[in-house]
Amino acid sequence: MGDSARDHTDADGHLKKGLRPRHLIMMSLGSAIGAGLFVGSGQGITLAGPAALLSYAIIGLIIVSVMRMLGELAAADPNPGAFSYYVGKALGPGAGFMMGWLWWIQMTVVVAAEALAAAEGLNGLIGVLPTWAWALIFMTVFSVLNLSGAAHFGELEFWLALIKVLFIVVFLALGAAYLFGWLSEPSPGLSNVGEIMPNGIGGISAALLVIAFAFGGIEIIAVAAAETDDPGPSVTKAIRTIVWRILIFYIGSVLVIMLVLPVGDERLESGPFVGVLEQAGLPAVASAIGAVIVIALLSSMNVNLYGASRMLFSLGARRMAPRTAMRTADNGVPWVAVLASVLVGFLVVPATYFWGSQVLDKLLSLVGSTLLVTWMAITVAQIVLRRRAEQDGATLPMKMWGYPYLSWLTFAALVGIVVLGLTTDAVRGQIISTAVLAILLWGAGTISHRRSMRWW
Repeated sequence: MGDSARDHTDADGHLKKGLRPRHLIMMSLGSAIGAGLFVGSGQGITLAGPAALLSYAIIGLIIVSVMRMLGELAAADPNPGAFSYYVGKALGPGAGFMMGWLWWIQMTVVVAAEALAAAEGLNGLIGVLPTWAWALIFMTVFSVLNLSGAAHFGELEFWLALIKVLFIVVFLALGAAYLFGWLSEPSPGLSNVGEIMPNGIGGISAALLVIAFAFGGIEIIAVAAAETDDPGPSVTKAIRTIVWRILIFYIGSVLVIMLVLPVGDERLESGPFVGVLEQAGLPAVASAIGAVIVIALLSSMNVNLYGASRMLFSLGARRMAPRTAMRTADNGVPWVAVLASVLVGFLVVPATYFWGSQVLDKLLSLVGSTLLVTWMAITVAQIVLRRRAEQDGATLPMKMWGYPYLSWLTFAALVGIVVLGLTTDAVRGQIISTAVLAILLWGAGTISHRRSMRWW
């Protein structure tokens, strides 16, 4: 699908290969397993009841399809701009500009949100400092860690994500033991299942949106591929394993929570994992949840800061951002891009001290539906670039199943989720805001490209 080497190694900066396949896998796990699982899973059950499993299955199939398409693109042409770069190749520079900047803005806002959420969690556990102070400490520490080099970053993220994965494995094992009656507390069996769709189709629709947003971050694997040794085989191997692992963790956790806690239990909203372990007579294990959630949030923050910096680096390489974004240190880290990506957080965190959460809430609402734009853009880019590859007789290391039918079916399913969102009061404004921002960025990118063509 083309040679991208020049796009991320020319002129001002060079990224160094420092990541391994195991780092790729854990980075995606680290980004996708966060508050969306530990809190969002309970919200999905509250909305849809036992039918939440159907909602997870639907979104899970969409995720599998999107990631397979992204794997086809990344294995053939690894680039730190990932889906922004592929969308640009498929639909033109304006579209690539839009996708890159929209995703970068979202990541910088999410980094700030995760720093504050982790700070609130730690403040609740040990206190000592106010929330905003803990958040600034986290921002500073993880900025330094991201400047230390891809290999160090990848190794740190591997262990942070491993803690989360091990906890979920333990949770699933203890939950299964409780349900099978192997613990001291009596098993509820299937008594908590109740009505399959207590809130009807509307509940399933609302749950689809909550669940879709919970999977955000898994696409980071394509951004990191460019800094991986032998990126084609590495990303192929990672894509083939990562999606199924995440689906097992999510669907397995939802199944345990649904069977242990009845719909209507307030713990589904406040802390479903804690509720399950308390119900199973394991308060000591439940007390560890707070620390695990803090680690989960910091892990996600770490990965998202990495992803934002590499996207900005790629935008600079493609002349869609200032060329200074390509400046790298001797260890290959795009230090200007890292500092620029963390700047939003350093501004938003102190702002919460003066104005509360309203600044961050407005920013999150503005870019809250970027995930859907990203998935739809990946789908369109794969359809277009696969057709070109077949016309050119190119050999692809990894291929999407059932092309083009499954690709189009996935796109239609994503459009369906957007339509559902427009009928839901809670997310309608979010979808419209993100769409307007995307259109403005696309227009700005198109104009910028035309001007640069005259200059160059």
